This record gives sequence, C-alpha cells and structure tokens, in this order.
Amino acid sequence: MELVLKYFPNLTDDQISKFQQLESLYKDWNLKINVVSRKDIDELYLRHVLHSLAIAKIISFKDGTQIMDVGTGGGFPGIPLAIMFPNCNFHLVDSIAKKLKVVNEVTGGLGLTNIRTTHTRVEDIDETYDFIVSRAVAAMPTFVHWTKGKIAKQQKNNLKNGILYLKGGDLSEELKDYTTTTIYNLNDFYEEGFFDTKKLVHLPQKFTR
Repeated sequence: MELVLKYFPNLTDDQISKFQQLESLYKDWNLKINVVSRKDIDELYLRHVLHSLAIAKIISFKDGTQIMDVGTGGGFPGIPLAIMFPNCNFHLVDSIAKKLKVVNEVTGGLGLTNIRTTHTRVEDIDETYDFIVSRAVAAMPTFVHWTKGKIAKQQKNNLKNGILYLKGGDLSEELKDYTTTTIYNLNDFYEEGFFDTKKLVHLPQKFTR
C-alpha cells in the first residue's frame, strides 16, 4: 500500500481505505478461486495495483467516461482504476465465469458502484466506450480485431478515444502497422525494477474502427 501512496499521494481517505482493503479481499478469495498466482498475491500492490494505475499516469479520466476492461481476469486494471476514478463507468468483461465471481465479490466488498461485469467474449459486446483497457490478453492486431467498432466517436477527454494496453517486451513487430501509437515506458513513472520492461500503449480511434 505504501507503493500506491508513494506514486499517488493525493488520494482521498475513501480511496486509501479501498486500496487498503484490496489485499485482504484478494487473499481471502484467492484461497477459494485462484485468479492471482501465489507469488503475485504477495506483491499485489506492485504487480497488479500499481501496474494497473500506470494508466492514471497518462490520463485523468473525466467524469462520465465509459471504459471497458477486456479480459479483466481478477479485475485488473479495472478495479484499481474504478477506485481512482469513482465518477467514471467501468464494464469488466471476461470469458471465464469464475474470475468474474472474484471480481464481483471484491467489488461488492469495496462497495464500488461504478463497475458492472459481463461473462462473455468481447466480440459479442454491442456497445461503445471512450476507452478500452487491457493487460496483454493478445497481440495488438488480434485485440484490435476483437474490439472493432466499440470505440465511441465523441471525445470527452484530452487523450483521443481508443485502446490503452498494458504490455511488456519488444512491441515493434506487432505495432508496425499502427503508425499513430504512443508507447509509454512505465519506468519513466515508477522506479521499481519490475517496470523496466513494462509499457503502456495508446492506440487512438483511427485504427480501432
């Protein structure tokens, strides 16, 4: 939790309380339904919470922003972002029902009212969003295909509507056809070694229609 406060010192008391509760909620539910590896659960704030909140380092979502988290797994990056942006709406989608059970239980335990979940493949979602977020569920061309037509045209935020994708390693090959991407190195925001190879990719709407 100290890590979150180190990089986000201006949290409200309510946000701090919710972030503090995450560890016990995940540890409890992970014993029943394993959605986070044992190694990762012991470093939840570094590997999951702070990683998710990298998105908040490049954009402060305006109130009313609609965000879909594709392949949310145990609720990342959606749940930390929903705590950070309580006046935005988050739709967390996953094709594995047991993972969403954990998401729903954690969401309920925190009293978050700005999250809804759907058990389906993203291709079957028939809605549009200002941003689609995810943590490395597929190569970018595949992800763009899955989410085609799901980005809203009307802009609310300073950053152009599109995909915000957390991924690591060398992305040059899979991004070679996307000339308007912006790649942010997470070690520009965080000093911990875990983030040395981690990146955040912004792919604006032009390539996601």
